[in-house]
Amino acid sequence: MWRTFRYLRARCAVAVLALAAAALPALAQQLTVAIDSSLGAAMNTVARDFEASRRGVRVTLETGPSGQLLQRIGEEQVADVLAGADVLTMERGEQRRLLLAEPRISFATNTLVLVVPASRHLPVQRLSDLARPEVTRIAMGRPTTVPAGHYAREAINAQRLWSSLQRKVVIVEDTPDVIKMVASADAEAGFVYATDAAAAAGRVRVVETLSTATPIHHAATVVATSKNPVLAREFITYLRSEPARAVFRRFGFGVP
Repeated sequence: MWRTFRYLRARCAVAVLALAAAALPALAQQLTVAIDSSLGAAMNTVARDFEASRRGVRVTLETGPSGQLLQRIGEEQVADVLAGADVLTMERGEQRRLLLAEPRISFATNTLVLVVPASRHLPVQRLSDLARPEVTRIAMGRPTTVPAGHYAREAINAQRLWSSLQRKVVIVEDTPDVIKMVASADAEAGFVYATDAAAAAGRVRVVETLSTATPIHHAATVVATSKNPVLAREFITYLRSEPARAVFRRFGFGVP
């Protein structure tokens, strides 16, 4: 009987160890991806698909303007990947050695649009109309931290309108804030990505698609302090996979 008891106890111990060993990969395969706010719904879908393709992997998304996300990474906030940032933010992160220069990839493209409230009829059909006296408030993301704000400033400068529009510009902290202000008619117009405008259809109306001096690309790279750089690289590679590209197209993004 004693032998039987010891045998059963040994078998139980082996089973417990096996269960613990099976759980270890799941505990180890945690990935935190910092994403630009404009990628929200699309990246959430991509992240869930990535999890489904890799047993035990869990992806956590941290959302915000990419410039602010970079600041948080510099303050030692844990992240493995920065995704959705513009090239300038990426270069800034590489110069500060917060981001790895490789592998940096462009996984989606976008366009900048001028939007007005869907609920109001305003004499705004193009960027130059913002100089009209009826327009008093123009919402725009902070150019230093919100890529869409940077591109908006480029578009305004290209038409040499900044001096006449500057006093009307209301700087906000993120693109969703622009949508909120315009949709509620707290601003007569605003600058956002085409994908943001599409997600807010019925609340805002696109009046012009704007050209920018810098093509709009959403890029991704590994955070220098990542605790799981191998999985981070796998995720970045997945962003260029056909399943991921199909998701981005479905949400209105272009693909490189």
